[in-house]
Amino acid sequence: MMRYAVAYTTTLIAFLAIDAVWLTTMSQRLYRRYVGDILVDVFNPVPAAAFYLIYVVGLIIFATSPAFSSGKWTTAALNGALYGFFTYATYDLTNQATIRGWPTIITVADICWGSLLSAVAATVGFLVTRYYLRGA
Repeated sequence: MMRYAVAYTTTLIAFLAIDAVWLTTMSQRLYRRYVGDILVDVFNPVPAAAFYLIYVVGLIIFATSPAFSSGKWTTAALNGALYGFFTYATYDLTNQATIRGWPTIITVADICWGSLLSAVAATVGFLVTRYYLRGA
């Protein structure tokens, strides 16, 4: 159980830190530019927190846990990338199908970002957990 607590915490920290960099650098360049007219004026942290807390559970189940079984960081990276690809594609392609004028550039950027972010966060979580628990 300790392994999963450490993995969850480290993966969440990595995911939040990396995504914060993306959001602060790309929010004006990409999101405000292309979908600014549908963005809220005041950020609502509750659904954002729910997303991060739930999403990382999925990363642990589908990427980090299989990496613990295989003992390979590449399992965390590959499964994390696939999880990110499928989840971000679900969100963005649904938006593209249902929201008038949803830009393809946002869909492509989000899917690429979600894949990379999820791969890196799952890998960091796996490696830090493995290192931390070696001495335990």
